[in-house]
Amino acid sequence: MVAAQDDTARWRDWVGRSEAAEDVIDPVRARALHSALDLPGAPPGPGDPLPPLWHWLYFWTTPPASTLGPDGHPERGGFLPPIDLPRRMWAGSRITFPRPLPIGSAAQRRSTIADVRMTQGRSGRLAFVTVRHEISAAGEVCVVDEYEIVYRAPPTSDEVAQPGKPAPDQASWRRDWRADPVLLFRYSALTFNGHRIHYDRTYVTEVEGYPGLVVHGPLLATLMVELVREHDPAAAITAFEFRARRPIFDGAPFTVCGAPSGDGSRAELWIADADGAIATTGRVEIAAR
Repeated sequence: MVAAQDDTARWRDWVGRSEAAEDVIDPVRARALHSALDLPGAPPGPGDPLPPLWHWLYFWTTPPASTLGPDGHPERGGFLPPIDLPRRMWAGSRITFPRPLPIGSAAQRRSTIADVRMTQGRSGRLAFVTVRHEISAAGEVCVVDEYEIVYRAPPTSDEVAQPGKPAPDQASWRRDWRADPVLLFRYSALTFNGHRIHYDRTYVTEVEGYPGLVVHGPLLATLMVELVREHDPAAAITAFEFRARRPIFDGAPFTVCGAPSGDGSRAELWIADADGAIATTGRVEIAAR
């Protein structure tokens, strides 16, 4: 535990670092995600509010290829601290939507390192970095996204996956999915995500020790929110949070589930993997009607 505390102290200097970015919420990327997810109806267009979580398609980080690390991510030590644990994944987010973000608008994003901490897990050291994004348009904050990245030690030869917690067997809403490599490739392209765990099978199985391509955490989160929009199209989602519990891999079936509250003010969401264990949990808050 002393080592973990020492590492936390080293990386605490990154807390408070910030950077700014600009982008146009163009309709092309929104239309492309609508197609990639095979959503019904016409895609949203200029002037329409950007659907919740689709802000992840914008504000690409575009470092030169020569500055990428072996995992396809930008080398560490710039905006993010140079944590020396090789495996990294999106652990979860807490997001609020104070006002609509119009498609076609010029937008600005301010990103800040909110927290860095180290701990000891069952499989070794873990590091968590929390980043806060504020996205604005026309001088008004439209999205506040606080997300957490987890860094893990390399796999060991005797590492055994722990059994997951059984998912609830009662869901008012549900949709079955199976993410194939084409969907993972298209989502990586739409978010300009070079992380090789999502498209390079040799890398993900031989270097990071996973059994298959890893389905993006933000993609799973988006499928949860799309389940709400499918069953309650009039819902004005004001907040969403999710937490990754265990990975989903390509080719394996999974089920996105939801249970709305009686008054319609929120919905509990979860994803059950092929073994019936909880892979991701989430919750949406919905404005009063």
